[in-house]
Amino acid sequence: MSCLDHDANWFLAQFKPNSHHIAQRNLLRQGFETFLPLQEETRRLRGRFLTQLRPLFPGYLFVSLSVAQGGWRVVNSTYGISRLVSLGQEPTAVPRDLIDQLRIRCDEEGRLLPPKQLQPGDEVILTKGPFTIFVATIARIAPDQRIWVLMELMGRQTRIAVDGDDLRQTA
Repeated sequence: MSCLDHDANWFLAQFKPNSHHIAQRNLLRQGFETFLPLQEETRRLRGRFLTQLRPLFPGYLFVSLSVAQGGWRVVNSTYGISRLVSLGQEPTAVPRDLIDQLRIRCDEEGRLLPPKQLQPGDEVILTKGPFTIFVATIARIAPDQRIWVLMELMGRQTRIAVDGDDLRQTA
């Protein structure tokens, strides 16, 4: 995933529905560096819970290129890509700091890492299991890294233990 041009900027590319793998593979094949942050998402499907990796920004991935060399026209015609996001005639660069901060929060494969510094009282969203998408408050963090959260179920405060990897801080 190395970029051929060190003066390149990051841009936001919109990919066609359910085509992030195709778009990323074709961009890499052409020598572009890409970044597709992913997060685990649990959905209920026919009475079962299914956990999948999904793009953090549905429909979009980041691509590094040099506008001066006209590389953006090649990206726009890449199979799987709809277009580069632009404000005007040319694509608009994404601030490098934003990309750097996102990369810090992801592993080598682009998976979003769980937040490092959870504290009692923090509001979190459960990302896995039967309580996916429920909002809870951290009550206690045990020494073995088990996290006890309080959540409202059927009109009552209920305390449950969850793994820290199954939580995401609310914005």
